Amino acid sequence: MTGARIGAGLLVFLLLVAGAALFGVRFQPGSWYAGLVKPAWTPPNALFGPVWSVLYLGIAVAGWLVWRRGGAGAPPLVFWAGQLVLNALWSWLFFGLHRPLWALCDIVLLWAAALAFAAAAWGASRLAAVLFVPYLVWVAYAAALNAALWRLNRG
Repeated sequence: MTGARIGAGLLVFLLLVAGAALFGVRFQPGSWYAGLVKPAWTPPNALFGPVWSVLYLGIAVAGWLVWRRGGAGAPPLVFWAGQLVLNALWSWLFFGLHRPLWALCDIVLLWAAALAFAAAAWGASRLAAVLFVPYLVWVAYAAALNAALWRLNRG
């Protein structure tokens, strides 16, 4: 694989992840979220941007690493693409539609797809799999927060 093709591949993965992030950021917390009852362990809003920036970079690099090993048809990339779509949908479901239960269903599927990617990627690129570990931890935390928000605000 030539250097230009490798660089172009990385750019594609970065753009795909940026597209998902830009879709998600269209749906801001706003006054609806501000009015929700939140658990004491809710992080400050200012934390989300920096955390997601680092995680999105890892997601892009992990997908790219697997692509480099197996091409666009690599089976782990199906899970990679699935988790990216589910990732983008979460903000729309939670902040856009104000449907915490739907968002909770989405984030559970997101975590499963991310875990499936990490497991499937292990054979192609251990680094790609390891890059998904912080993402899996964060998504698990976000799922717990989503569940708590749904439970606390059902009525």
